[in-house]
Formats: sequence, C-alpha cells, structure tokens
Amino acid sequence: MRIEDYALLGDTQTAALVGRDGSIDWLCLPRFDSGACFAALLGDQRHGRWLLRPVGEVSQSHRRYRPGTLILETELETDSGAARLIDFMPPRDSSPTVVRIVEGVRGEVRMRMELIVRFDYGSISPWIRRIDGLLFAVGGPDSLSLQTPVEARTEHLSMVAEFTVTAGARIPFVLVWSRSHLPVPAPVDARRALLETEAWWSEWSERCTYKGPYREQVLRSLITLKALTYAPTGGIVAAPTTSLPESLGGVRNWDYRYCWLRDATFTLYSLMAAGYRDEARAWRDWLLRAVAGDPAQLQIMYGPGGERRLKELVLHWLPGYEGSAPVRIGNAAVEQRQLDVYGEVMDTLHQARRIGIEGDGVSWPLQQQLLEFLEAAWTEPDEGIWEVRGPRRHFTHSKIMAWVAVDRAVKDIETYGLPGDGARWKRLRDSIHAEVCQKGYDRARESFVQYYGGKELDASLLMIPLVGFLPVEDERVRSTVAAIERELGRDGFVLRYQTSTSGHVDGLPPGEGVFLACTFWLADNYWLLGRRAEARQLFERLLGLCNDVGLLSEEYDPVTGRFLGNFPQAFSHVSLVNTAFNLSQDVGPAEHRKSEGEPDAPSSVGRPS
Repeated sequence: MRIEDYALLGDTQTAALVGRDGSIDWLCLPRFDSGACFAALLGDQRHGRWLLRPVGEVSQSHRRYRPGTLILETELETDSGAARLIDFMPPRDSSPTVVRIVEGVRGEVRMRMELIVRFDYGSISPWIRRIDGLLFAVGGPDSLSLQTPVEARTEHLSMVAEFTVTAGARIPFVLVWSRSHLPVPAPVDARRALLETEAWWSEWSERCTYKGPYREQVLRSLITLKALTYAPTGGIVAAPTTSLPESLGGVRNWDYRYCWLRDATFTLYSLMAAGYRDEARAWRDWLLRAVAGDPAQLQIMYGPGGERRLKELVLHWLPGYEGSAPVRIGNAAVEQRQLDVYGEVMDTLHQARRIGIEGDGVSWPLQQQLLEFLEAAWTEPDEGIWEVRGPRRHFTHSKIMAWVAVDRAVKDIETYGLPGDGARWKRLRDSIHAEVCQKGYDRARESFVQYYGGKELDASLLMIPLVGFLPVEDERVRSTVAAIERELGRDGFVLRYQTSTSGHVDGLPPGEGVFLACTFWLADNYWLLGRRAEARQLFERLLGLCNDVGLLSEEYDPVTGRFLGNFPQAFSHVSLVNTAFNLSQDVGPAEHRKSEGEPDAPSSVGRPS
C-alpha cells in the first residue's frame, strides 16, 4: 500500500503500522530499533504480516482514531454486514502487546486471520507450536504468543483461522512478545486492556493546553510524538521505520529509529508550549545523558537508550518498499561531524532554563566543555544538517548554529549569572557572525548560500531569522526567503536543496520530494515577515497533506500526491505543532527563539558595504 495508507500503533516503547486493509505490515520488537517480526512493508507478505479481513470483497472501508487516543478503529463493509477492527498497543511496563478486537457492527461477516511471523527483519522463519491452547512462534531469543478464543491452525509456517462475527459480538486477538526462554506470558484480558488504554490516552490528552483553532491537528501530532517516545529513557525517535524511500525506487533510504540532537530544541518547544512539562524534562535529561563525555565525540544521533554504536548494515534479502533498495538498518551518518548539533544542544538547554525547567547542576559544566571545544572546531568543514555523503564543506547553516551555541552561552551568563568568560565568548560570537555574513552571503545572488563559495540554495537558511542570527527585517533575510521561494519552491512547498544539481554535494543520485519541515519553516518566516495570510494559507495546505488519521511523512511528492520517507515523521509533527503556536498567538516559538538570540547590533554586524 501507499505510505499514507498506514496508521500508527504504539505503546511508548515500540510501534507498529497497520494498513487500510487491516494488515499490520511493520512491527519492531521489543523496541523501536530492534529486529522486526513483521517486515512486509519492506518486502512482501512472506516477510511477515498480520492480516484480519473479511473473506470476499470489501465494498467500503473507513477508519479513525478514537478521539484523544492511539486506538484505531477500521470499519469494513461487505454485502452481508459490517465489521469493525479495534487495534491498539497498551502502554506498558513489561512485554510488548498488540490487541486486535473484531467487533460485529451489523449482519454477519465471514473473517479470515493470517499471521505470518518472521523474526529479524524477515530472515528467520520461526518454529510454531501449541502450548496450553496458545499458539507460539519461536525463533532464537524471540517468542510471540497468540491468545484468541478462535480455533487457529498452522499452515505453511503461518497461523490461520476463519470465523464469523455477528452484530454486537467482540472477538479478541492478542499477540504478546516475550523472551523465548521465559515462561508463558499471562493471559491478557482484551476488554480490560481496551478500557485502560483509552483511559490512559484520554488522561494524557486532557493535559494539552493548546486552545487555538488547530487543536485537533495539534493534539494528533502530540499524541504521535508521545507514541514515538521511548518511555524508559525519555528519548524520542525520528520515526518508527527504516528505509521508506525519499524517492520511489531510489537509494535514499535511511534508518530513522534513532534520536537526533537537531530535533531537540523544536521538540522541547512543542512539548512545553502544549503543557507537557514531564515529557520535556525527560527529553532534556535524555539529552544530557546521551551527550555526556568528550565534546569531540558528540554524535548527531543516539539510540533510544543513548546507545552510540549504530553501525549501518544492508539487509540484502528484503527488496525494499516498492523496490527501493538497499534496505538499511543502523545509520552511517552517526560517524559524521555536524557542527549544527552543538548549537541545538546549547539552545535546548538555554531554552529549558528560560521556560522554567529547573537545572540539575550538570548541564552548565557540560555546556562549558562543549563551547570550549567549539571555539576551535567551528572553523572546520562538516557534513551539514542534511548528512550529505559527499565531501565535507563549510556549510552556512552549520556556522550559523555554531553562532547560536555561543550566543546562548552568552545569554546564560547574562541572564542567569552562570560562571564563564562572557567577554571572550562575545568576541567569538561576533567573529562567527561576521564570517558568515561575509562568506555565506552571495552579493550577486542576493542570498545566503548552502556553503561558502557555492551558488546553491538550502532551505536550512530559513532558520536565519528563526534562531535570531539576523532580524527578519534585514534585506538579506528577505531576499534569501524570496530566493528559496523562487528556486526551491515546488507547488508551494519547499525542497531541502536541488538534488538534481547537487550530486557533487551529497554524493547521491538526484531525486526526492518536498521536505515538509522546511515548508513549515517557510510558513514561520511568512509569519515573522508580517505575511500573515500567506503563512496561514501555507500552513493549512500542509494540514491538508495529513492522511485520513492525521499523520505526516518526512517528504511529499506534489506530482504523484504520494508520501515519501520514513513515517510517521517526528520532525514534521513537531514543526506542525510549533507553527500552529506561531499562528495562534502573538508570541510563539519563532518569536521566542528570535528575541532570545538577536545579536547586540544585528543591523550592522557583518553587513556587506
């Protein structure tokens, strides 16, 4: 199916994707970046799926999440009646569990269940056996048990069953993961689990303080972010999937089941603005633990628990989504140098102080170490925000975020009385600012450019006013926004950069969709520029891209109308939340970062004569 045909299930430790046809085609156990037991999304049904569907033709189907929850309901119409699938994963402290309840709506419907388990990304066919009335799939360290009153049988290394559901009846199917050497898991009461899961999500959703005109979309995005949280540590993964392509049939296929530092400030803002202080504090604490150590060894991403070894491997036995190969697990970009993450870490910790997350006595000494390292490292080239697999360059955005790191340290000293050589860091801040304005700005093009000496544009330059590097009134900012609109605009949306002409930059074949987070940044720029109607119009166009259950991918193809990239994408949903706040109140996240970061003399520092 199309990427947008999937919906998300999650328990705040792992996740699954279920399609419109009632098939769960992706499930990672026991956590986001562990081996998948359903990998049909990246291969075919032989690589693992769990199908519950009427026998025969379905004349109509529709689905929705129960309001304020991650409980999915899919209603399937047939000639003889209608059945409803109720799918969810109970938030947990122990074994991952997927609960599916088939509910009769009217008439009677003949149903078929087919459960094909393949551990380790479709590579291990398990041993299926029956114990105490339960069917077990066992392979190496993993075991899945199927609990249901329906008589199921084994067939070609799969579990299958046929049954009829009548109006008012509810038939449960419960799949529980456990270590294969441990005792049989205790039975799960599906009805009780449904009530408890709905109560848990409803209570969480009621804490949302956003009351603006886009509340439904904002709350759905926040629920998605909560589902992408690894609750034991507070880390938030970028997406629950790997290798969903940025271009169908292409090679831009990456593993996003990790926590990126550059998402930190955006995520902190979205959580705090909506009233989720506990989640914001947990994210801040995860960040501190993950980056602790030698500043020179700071990584751009970590595992959900703070893991650092994320070795990239190719799974040759999976053909990939719509033939998009290779399928990768792990991410080689973890070994890259990306200077912008120092700015994101410093900004996140600065903003945490500003919005009232109490200090712990650890963050400022860590920040001082980071800044001392950056004082020398900021002059070096890097791979940049987009993790290019070409040569290192002096990317303009990276230098701007180095400036942010120093600027936020100066602000911390001035505002909170923290110890440090403020005068020295002010001089460093001014030096970075002057160099970026001299080398990152092309006077002939009247625009900032992707890297020093280059001519290409980059949508990351939309961050210039959002982080306060220059005020939005500066003509260089206005002309850069205009250039991005003109050259990176596609049907009103925004490309990250021109892959068709930047092969020498990113080292990859051309082709990808428009980048949704960058398009939200353009809407934020419109708002700051006073182009309020355009900002709202663009934002509402972006909302219109959400699939039928309110989810967004990383990218979008305006020609085919297809989602691209890993799904659902935290960065897209964080950007949606922050832009909604920008458009719904006088002082939103963009104004906060801008006002906090403006240099002492923004209209003159580094201005070309």
